[in-house]
Amino acid sequence: MRSPRSKDHPHRREVIAHAVASCALLSTHPAWAQAVTNLGLPSGPNERELTRAFAEKGEMILQRTRPPLLETPFAVYDRGIFTPSDRFFVRWHLAAIPETVDVATYRLSVTGHVERDLSLSLEDVLSLPRFDIAAVNQCSGNSRGYVAPRVPGAQWGHGAMGNAKWTGVRLRDVLDRAGIKSGAVQVQFKGLDEGVVPETPVFRKSLDIDHARDGEVMIAYQMNGEQLPMLNGFPLRLVVPGWYSTYWVKMLDTITVLDKADENYWMKTAYRIPDTPRANVKPGEKGFKTVPINRMVPRSFFTNLAEGASMPHGKPSMVRGIAFGGDCGVESVELSTDGGTTWLQTTLGTDEGKYSFRSWQTSLTPTAVGRQVLMVRARNAAGVTQPDKPTWNGGGFMLNAIEATTIVVA
Repeated sequence: MRSPRSKDHPHRREVIAHAVASCALLSTHPAWAQAVTNLGLPSGPNERELTRAFAEKGEMILQRTRPPLLETPFAVYDRGIFTPSDRFFVRWHLAAIPETVDVATYRLSVTGHVERDLSLSLEDVLSLPRFDIAAVNQCSGNSRGYVAPRVPGAQWGHGAMGNAKWTGVRLRDVLDRAGIKSGAVQVQFKGLDEGVVPETPVFRKSLDIDHARDGEVMIAYQMNGEQLPMLNGFPLRLVVPGWYSTYWVKMLDTITVLDKADENYWMKTAYRIPDTPRANVKPGEKGFKTVPINRMVPRSFFTNLAEGASMPHGKPSMVRGIAFGGDCGVESVELSTDGGTTWLQTTLGTDEGKYSFRSWQTSLTPTAVGRQVLMVRARNAAGVTQPDKPTWNGGGFMLNAIEATTIVVA
């Protein structure tokens, strides 16, 4: 399932030659409880197993085995702004995931409100003009475990996100090959995963036609210069820069152009947010309008300081982390040491693109001994700044309040 690690511009034949026809999702000798980690969630439970039991994955936080929900250990984010493919989080909605994909017989179909139906082999897709983009993939419910009052759903820490360099083809080029008929409204996407019982709604997501053809939405066959891992969508996955990962359909096999709005379960019922500022409502509130979740919002994190970390008194120490702007670039990242009364500018790292993680750092010299709270916030290029109070909604979606961590100065 892997391709050469150092190929920046792989020829399509090389990609196919190194795409193994099948791969088990679990390692041959699973070892579940190798160690545990504590996520520090306000409502618990806090302990999660650390596992290496999944093929093509290093040590991950196990949230659920079926369908697989694997969280990236937060220390990984301190090693660079691109998340290694083997430590990239995993989130599936349906439990019946193919354990083999035969690249010789695999086809991507394009149908619906088009001039001509297509059935594209992997080589057909690879023959289209190559497109690369750096983009954050973040679960809609990332950090849900910190929402209070608690809401249902996977109780993620902060590790249901990752940043990668995605390589593939523009969705627009695929749609143009099919020919879009006048009156097209949306484009719907489906993958190879299925429900265990027949009544399970097929997982489908849709984008408005103009968004689908914006030249940034893409079909990826590589991440970080490597073949997509099976659990991250091999052989093809949709990449929707700046939008939450529910739209990033994995194991993509069907694209359908619609002449009316999609009303399938995963658009009309699931993944809806309040149509209010910041998707915020009061616990127990009802009667508000909802819309499908969509654009991401800015976030920032400390990566080299965990809660309770020690720092020397009177000596400079480096504080660093990552940030992203959501649906646009990062304009600034600020640090506060006095509860948000004043804010200090940090130094931003290399700009890898408006949808990418961006590193930040600053030197801090504590002047008082004892416990001290540090706060960090990002502002994006559209002028949106992280709020000081967390969003609350029944899905636990879009949490992006200012992050704080307590250090001990001694």
